[in-house]
Amino acid sequence: MATPITMMRIFNSSLEKNTDYKLKILSVVLAITCSFSSVAATIPLKQVVKDITYLAADNLKGRASFSPEIDQAANYIAQRFANIGLKPLQTNLPLSKAAINATLDAKDKPALFLQTFTVNQIQAQTLNVVLNSKKISPEYLAIATTMEQVNWQFGNAQSHRVDRTDDLRKILTELNQVGGQHLVIINSAHAKSFKAYQNYFNRGLTKLSLEHPGAIVMVLSDENKIENYSVNASAIITKQSLTNVVGVLPGIESPKEIVLYSSHYDHLGITEDGKQIYNGADDDASGTTAVLNLAQYYAQKGDNKRTLMFSAFTAEEIGGFGSSYFSQQLNPDNVVAMINIEMIGKPSKFGAGTVWMTGMERSNLGALLNEKLIALNTQIYQDPYPKQGLFYRSDNATLARLGVPAHSFSSTQLDKDQHYHQVSDDISSLDLSSMHKVIESLATATQSLVDGAVTPTRIDKAQVATEGKIY
Repeated sequence: MATPITMMRIFNSSLEKNTDYKLKILSVVLAITCSFSSVAATIPLKQVVKDITYLAADNLKGRASFSPEIDQAANYIAQRFANIGLKPLQTNLPLSKAAINATLDAKDKPALFLQTFTVNQIQAQTLNVVLNSKKISPEYLAIATTMEQVNWQFGNAQSHRVDRTDDLRKILTELNQVGGQHLVIINSAHAKSFKAYQNYFNRGLTKLSLEHPGAIVMVLSDENKIENYSVNASAIITKQSLTNVVGVLPGIESPKEIVLYSSHYDHLGITEDGKQIYNGADDDASGTTAVLNLAQYYAQKGDNKRTLMFSAFTAEEIGGFGSSYFSQQLNPDNVVAMINIEMIGKPSKFGAGTVWMTGMERSNLGALLNEKLIALNTQIYQDPYPKQGLFYRSDNATLARLGVPAHSFSSTQLDKDQHYHQVSDDISSLDLSSMHKVIESLATATQSLVDGAVTPTRIDKAQVATEGKIY
């Protein structure tokens, strides 16, 4: 284990922080040195600190999707996978044949770990609506579309009214899941929610596929009856590249059975004025650091009976496109479990070093993991924020829709975290002692999965909400 002096040198060379912050780091290192020597021997603190320091640094400018800086982060992760000795996932094969190239030495070929794909960016250009022979002002219009041209006359689209007591979000969600072409007249009582949707759609949409052509046109109006309408809209669709980073540790006994450890390495970038950075230290450089160090831990052990897959997903913050593409590159029936690590940089409400998991009731994965934690006198807790719908707000949801026991593991106190999606989410806001303990706990908890000793129940796909087809 590194001495406190060594740790101070790492931080001094990597971060330009004030003296008070350096003293804070020194106290954290001393605490870890005294309390978690066994943890450091298993998963060295020095490497954990090095990884999160790099990923949350200012020079990566918040790792925004489509930015040059997110490519720098991807290259760092790929090089780490190469140095660890992982194997690349071979994805240029039919779905049924997607395989791991267990014989390829990728140590000097980090680019082989980059899983690059394209998405469609859709930006509405024009929108003109005439309702009951009256032209509607643009401030009362919004559109989400996957089509370049929309030209409707009365009867061409399904029409809907959202009255003042209706649940606007529920109605739009249902239309989005169904797909197709919809004209939605929204009572002015929903003006605030309408404005939020309008702002969201005006920023443009991103879709992995355009296989479901459709549009939802929203009109804020108190018209009680739709007698006639015409809608004319246009959009520009462009393609852009995104990149996941995927590495594999082939199983020595059951190579077709996969335990997936994942995180997302993208974040929000910089503020609109370009003056401040959303470093995303907790969200989710912390989870990506965990994935890197779990990969190193298991590679050094070298006794995993099942195949272990480690994936850093891109574009989680803008719609989960990285995990969506990834899920199409392998047979989900082979994935025994998905451990998606999301924001573990600060103590949970249950105490330092503890985590909770989303959707615990959907499979018995949590119970199986907790059996391994009894000896450590700790446990993985149930999601304490059920009203937030967190099961659907990270990359696990994509695999869960395919029946995989896919859950997110987090320690964030979402109801109290003042740094969430703020420029203050930097490394100085983290509790490295707690984070280090979480990584060690996850290694212990998932050991029976790695050994092939347990197999969790599958998630009922029918009970998982489908993805939207339009936005």
